[in-house]
Amino acid sequence: MNNFIDHNYITHLITQAQSTTAAVIDTILEKASRMQGLSHQEVAQLLFIQDAEQKERMRSIASAVKKQIFGHRLVLFAPLYISDHCVNNCTYCGYRRDNQFPRRHLSQEEIAQEVKALESLGHKRLALEIGEDPKHCSIDYILESIKTIYNSGDIRRINVNLAATTSENYAKLATANIGTYILFQETYNAQRYAELHPQSLKGDYERQLFAHHRAMEAGIEDVGGGVLLGLSDYKFDIIAMMIHNEVLLEQFGSNFHTFSLPRMMPAMGVSLETYPHLISDEEFIDIVAILRLAAPHVGIILSTRESKEMRDYLIEHGVSQISANSKATVGGYGEESSVSQFEISDERSLYQTMYDLMADGQLPSYCTACYRKGRVGKIYHEEVTAGRIAKLCTPNAILTTLEFVLDHGDERMQDMALPFLIKEIQNIPDEPIRQVAMQYYVRILQGERDLAL
Repeated sequence: MNNFIDHNYITHLITQAQSTTAAVIDTILEKASRMQGLSHQEVAQLLFIQDAEQKERMRSIASAVKKQIFGHRLVLFAPLYISDHCVNNCTYCGYRRDNQFPRRHLSQEEIAQEVKALESLGHKRLALEIGEDPKHCSIDYILESIKTIYNSGDIRRINVNLAATTSENYAKLATANIGTYILFQETYNAQRYAELHPQSLKGDYERQLFAHHRAMEAGIEDVGGGVLLGLSDYKFDIIAMMIHNEVLLEQFGSNFHTFSLPRMMPAMGVSLETYPHLISDEEFIDIVAILRLAAPHVGIILSTRESKEMRDYLIEHGVSQISANSKATVGGYGEESSVSQFEISDERSLYQTMYDLMADGQLPSYCTACYRKGRVGKIYHEEVTAGRIAKLCTPNAILTTLEFVLDHGDERMQDMALPFLIKEIQNIPDEPIRQVAMQYYVRILQGERDLAL
């Protein structure tokens, strides 16, 4: 395969974009307001927006696009770390090989206990997190762990954050009933990438870059990308990620299902003082807004690395998925492990997160209907861009939130949430869908579960 990230081209594009005029920015924002998406060239130009009024307009349009596409729904999930063994020496990670601490990987019995702990909190969607270690975390161990999770209760969808691997292993993973396969490029700058991954399997830039291609060719239909903001020049990385997004769409008929945008955080053996490319809050907000305009239908994920205040703001301006009540430690939901992969800022319980979201007029969602009804990959891309899936998302969000309120909420939450959810059903514009949603709502009140449109 030919490397589709041309460093000279991106550098030249950045240089050109610095002289973008206000008139050109206005034209791009007008296009973005029509939810047509943006090219990577237009993204480059927005990354250099300077005028304060235009910047505020950009954020306002991003908020409007988010509401139009996603409504005020917000998908929730929890990460589940099953191993901190890793053969890589990524300089930014608490699990790097040179860090000396007692490593562990969970037995299947321990994984089942973690699942029960997560379910007792109310979680239905998990992101499986695994360090790269062929000895301790083979593909067979990962596949067995996925089976254990599904067989241990009512977890309805597992997304998998797994190191780049072979086509053969991706084919095995494709049979495991996963949701989205997620892999960050970390940074698209090849020179910086080599510096950050010394003497590591992960240090093979093109192995990482073409992992999503191998995964999709092997039958995994939904893939998620991302960069770790702060490792390199964020403008280069965001432009490159958009080029990557375009390449996948052209080649496979569907692009990234999600973008993940973690920022560098302190961790064991990691000092932020050695990273000259850290980004400010203002830059972070602009990145989220630009990506929402550039790829209106792609989910944007935000982790508990960020504070409640930052998460609340970004939810309004583009973020559509968040982790909640997260533990970035192996075995962390049953007992605290010694080392966290990174520091967590939003430490609210899932109950409190759900309560706060609804109190702010947001609609939490644990919906997994698209995965289980075959609305994935190219089919998902066609359906979502045509606006058909959006009609089902709100009722499914209502129904999954109702389950949480009944099963994990107290009287305080129910008094607030039940009228809120009824009002949400009444606001569904499509009458047949509204009627079915109300029927399912009543059936859930009567004790049924897992009803989805």
